[in-house]
Amino acid sequence: MTSPEQLIRGFRRFREQHFTRDDALYRQLVAQGQTPRILVVACCDSRVDPAIVLDCAPGDLFVIRNVANLVPPSESRAGHHGTSAALEFGVCNLGVQHIIVLGHARCGGIRTLIESGGRSNPDSYIDAWVHLAEGARASVERDMPGAPPGERLQACEQRAILISLRNLMTFPWVSERVESGTLALHGWYFDIEHGQLLQYDAAACSFRAL
Repeated sequence: MTSPEQLIRGFRRFREQHFTRDDALYRQLVAQGQTPRILVVACCDSRVDPAIVLDCAPGDLFVIRNVANLVPPSESRAGHHGTSAALEFGVCNLGVQHIIVLGHARCGGIRTLIESGGRSNPDSYIDAWVHLAEGARASVERDMPGAPPGERLQACEQRAILISLRNLMTFPWVSERVESGTLALHGWYFDIEHGQLLQYDAAACSFRAL
C-alpha cells in the first residue's frame, strides 16, 4: 500500500529527472505555458489515470476527472460547476482540438447508478451526480433485462459515454467549434480487464478496439 513517504520519494525522483538534469521540458512549459491539444474527461478511479494509460508526458493532456467521467449538460449559472468550468477553460482559453470522454470497465460510479434502480438519494452527492447518466441505466434495463450483471454494467458504462458526448453539444462554445470543424469529440472506453482501448464508431453504433 502506498504511503505518503513513498510519494515523497517519488517526487524526489521526479525532481531529479526534470529539474536537476539537462531536461528542457519544464523550462519550456514554464516559458511558453501549457498548449495541450487534447482534453480528456476521465474517471477519478485510481486505476485509470489517463496520462499513464495513454503514456503521455506533462503538458500533453488537459485532464478533467470526476466520478464516472460524466459531462453534465449546460445549465444555469447557479451552483458550482467544476466540470463545466474546466471544459470552458480547455475549449475557450486553451483552444483544444479534441475532447475525449474516457470511460472504463468496472466503474464504481456506474455500478452505483445501476444499483440505484432509478432512485436518487437526495442526501448523497454521488447519487445526484451519477444520475446524470440515468438514461443509460434505463436503456440497459429496457434492452437487456435478462443479460448477466457484467454485461449490463459494461453496456451502461459505454452508454453513459454517449450521454456525455451529447451533453457536450449543449454548450454553445463546443457545438459551434464542432460544427466549424475546429473541435472533434471522441468516446473511448478502457477495458481494464483485458488491456484494450475501444472507440465509439458512430457509423456502426458500437465500440470497437483501436
